[in-house]
Amino acid sequence: MAPLLLIMSVLHLLATFRPASAEIGVCYGTLGDNIPPAAEVISLFNRNNITRMRIYDPNPATLQALRDTNIQLLLDVPNESLQALGSSREAATSWVRTHVAPHAGTVKFRYIAVGNEVKPTDPSFQYIVPAIQNIHSAISAAGGGLSRTKVTTSVSYILSESFPPSAGSFDQQYDGVLRPLLEFLESNGAPLLVNVYPFFAYQGDPQKVGRDYALFLASGNVVVDQGRAYSNLLDASVDAVYSALEKYDAGSVKVVVSETGWPTAGGGAEVTTVENARLYNNNLVKHIVKGRGTPKRPGEEMEAYIFAMFNENQKQPAGIENNWGMFYPDKSPVYPMQFH
Repeated sequence: MAPLLLIMSVLHLLATFRPASAEIGVCYGTLGDNIPPAAEVISLFNRNNITRMRIYDPNPATLQALRDTNIQLLLDVPNESLQALGSSREAATSWVRTHVAPHAGTVKFRYIAVGNEVKPTDPSFQYIVPAIQNIHSAISAAGGGLSRTKVTTSVSYILSESFPPSAGSFDQQYDGVLRPLLEFLESNGAPLLVNVYPFFAYQGDPQKVGRDYALFLASGNVVVDQGRAYSNLLDASVDAVYSALEKYDAGSVKVVVSETGWPTAGGGAEVTTVENARLYNNNLVKHIVKGRGTPKRPGEEMEAYIFAMFNENQKQPAGIENNWGMFYPDKSPVYPMQFH
């Protein structure tokens, strides 16, 4: 082969095997009396090239509208269903047959999150792992287009220590569920979904955290921990979770950021601004799509879901909870967004 042809062949192979850039997801909540119909929402996702979505219950209209689209779905099992599903394999089988199996092959179910931010004081806490196991068994039995769907749960930022990132440790209140949960996730190659909000750390102490560090604006490294350099709080927060996982001998479990975002009002005039939200979410997208991972997991693509698609006027308590949306319910943007 001539040298020029050889070089061109090698370049072609490198292009062929280059990893695809990571993609961003968006959470689609419906706690509003003015949220547009599901079909219009799916069209809005498609127009903005948003290819991953999280929904918080198996809404039939949403699932129907998602059929034959390229959108990959993170579907929640509502917390109020955990006791029934954790107590009965038959109930879990029925749930999957009713809400998931009819759409297998036409809806791309990426994850099923069995519960969201369940606290140790919640009555359903003890049912998280049994419900996950039962839903997993039902998904496996259904087969077909569900063969690659991973079953897991979504937790809040349940760390008792997070700084520096290497000191990350889980709150011991969660120990009884975490150990069997992480064993299940490891054995099934499923990620742990974690809701990570640098906003709350910044809101709690703006001077200590620093606006640039919270909004991906820092020009240099703000934190150096065991030789790893951090220029943004999200990476540091995620790596703290990885450190906590390692302390449970579960370092192979991947962390997926199942919620993150920045509100535009309701939490302090200098903190919850439209400009801060625009900067955080746009810079988050840029950070994710680069596919560089975190300092603790370099080169491993991060996966994150922005909260949320719309401002939701019925969320409680009123105030900050109503102002996380990137779009108003009339589908006009709260601020400009670039999703790729």
